[in-house]
Amino acid sequence: MSDKTMTPDEAVSRLRTGMTLGIGGWGSRRKPMALVRALLRTGITDLTVVSYGGPDVGLLAAAGRIRKLVTAFATLDSIPLEPHYRAARERGAFELMEVDEAMFMWGLRAAANRLPFLPVRAGIGSDVMRVNPGLRTVTSPYADGPSGIREEFVAMPALRLDAALVHMNRADRLGNGQYLGPDPYFDDLFCEAADTAYVSCERVVDTAELTKEAAPQTLLLDRSSVTGVVETPNGAHFTSCVPDYGRDEAFQKLYATTSYAEFAERFLGGDEHAYQRAVQAWRKERNQ
Repeated sequence: MSDKTMTPDEAVSRLRTGMTLGIGGWGSRRKPMALVRALLRTGITDLTVVSYGGPDVGLLAAAGRIRKLVTAFATLDSIPLEPHYRAARERGAFELMEVDEAMFMWGLRAAANRLPFLPVRAGIGSDVMRVNPGLRTVTSPYADGPSGIREEFVAMPALRLDAALVHMNRADRLGNGQYLGPDPYFDDLFCEAADTAYVSCERVVDTAELTKEAAPQTLLLDRSSVTGVVETPNGAHFTSCVPDYGRDEAFQKLYATTSYAEFAERFLGGDEHAYQRAVQAWRKERNQ
């Protein structure tokens, strides 16, 4: 067993242009934003991004890094539609595969189990099939009821990932990851569906400390599916990372109402420490 700790820049240095990249979290909740910011400091582009979209998608779309997006939505939660995603989509900046939330989950689960697809009822009878003409259906090989009708399902293709980025509350140096909030957000499936997975966390702790004050069920990520561990205090900002901190609503509003160029110039010009200093300076200005 080896020490997998690394810096944000070391983690993203292992990514490449043209990859299929999964990003965990949900909307504006527990997104690996420090890793996304590190990714924006590279020249990596032409990405296929797979995400329950939030500001991760908004920033990458605004920066022109996405070739194709696979998602069920792109939202900031308290702001229903991610504005930078919307602007990029309206100008036709990338290809979009939009599917139902359950279909998305089953695509990850198929990839995690190394299956080509999994059948799912979600999507049948909806416009999901119309806007995704490449999707296929399968018929059950079994007589499902007394009438002998064989049910039809969507054959959701596996969402295989070259790499995944997720954020946890705690992790150890071996790659075991723990969430302490109300929802796992399928981050385990992102890691299991990927060839490599990089986990940022609020704090790296000893393995024994992971279950000292929390139930074993909170150990969401197994070290066998994790390639690298990155300690990034406040690394999900401005999204929430409950119970460590909630969403920074005021800063999110600033992000949503500011052009990407202006936001990037003020907050994304340096490393993660520079970002955190810029946020603190903005707070000080706001409170004066």
